[in-house]
Amino acid sequence: MIPRIIDARYVSNFTIWLKFDDGAAGDVDLSDELYGPIFEPLRNMHMFRRFQLHPELRTLVWPNGADLAPEFLRDRLRAVA
Repeated sequence: MIPRIIDARYVSNFTIWLKFDDGAAGDVDLSDELYGPIFEPLRNMHMFRRFQLHPELRTLVWPNGADLAPEFLRDRLRAVA
């Protein structure tokens, strides 16, 4: 089953807090993942912070067309107390 993000909030730098439909929640640091033509613009903090939670796909998307698979994000989740 594909995990679905139900909430997302900007934390700091290139870190986003995510909550998944299975109850898992925590931070995902994307600072080491923003490479390649579609992700390079996200290294600009103003652009990075413009992410949205796609209403149907239930994953993160950006105005330039970048998106990340929810499975990828779930695998990089760090639980926070």
